[in-house]
Amino acid sequence: MANIVLASGSPRRRELLEKIGITDFTVRVPQVEETYPAELSPEEIVSYISRKKSLALPSAEDEIVITADTMVFLDEKRLGKPRDEADALSMLTALAGRAHTVCTGVTVRQGEKILTRAAATRVYFRDAAESELRAYIRGGEPMDKAGAYGVQGQGSLLVERIDGDFFNVMGLPVLLLSRMLEEFGVKLLG
Repeated sequence: MANIVLASGSPRRRELLEKIGITDFTVRVPQVEETYPAELSPEEIVSYISRKKSLALPSAEDEIVITADTMVFLDEKRLGKPRDEADALSMLTALAGRAHTVCTGVTVRQGEKILTRAAATRVYFRDAAESELRAYIRGGEPMDKAGAYGVQGQGSLLVERIDGDFFNVMGLPVLLLSRMLEEFGVKLLG
């Protein structure tokens, strides 16, 4: 297998790469201002930032660099990581009983070849009492997560259903990534 570089500090992305059979990789985190043109759609935003991260990281010709950017959108409005507990409560209250979209842009690059694609997943939250949301926030899980929840942890107790790639909601659409890697000669099955 080629030298794989995960250009992300996310422990969830590292875990997902290992789960799909990529166990020998290095982590290098690019320093990028996550700005984007205002007129972009949610999928275009995450694709734009993912590509920007990829291009900001120098790499050798034999390295395959994987970058990703995940965002949560409610009615086309971006929900980032909460600033504090009050902001987390505001986000979770807005999400309760409603559907929102999680978008991840993925870029795979080797030398001059670069592919960028995006995945979108609809997530449906159940209605939740403010006391439940406050208890979830007190546990600390929401504070470093876009949209103020982690679907792989206690945040799963707020999710009624998911339409699309579950792993996209965790931050890396693994099926999409595997298909992109095949275009670079990396087959994970077979």
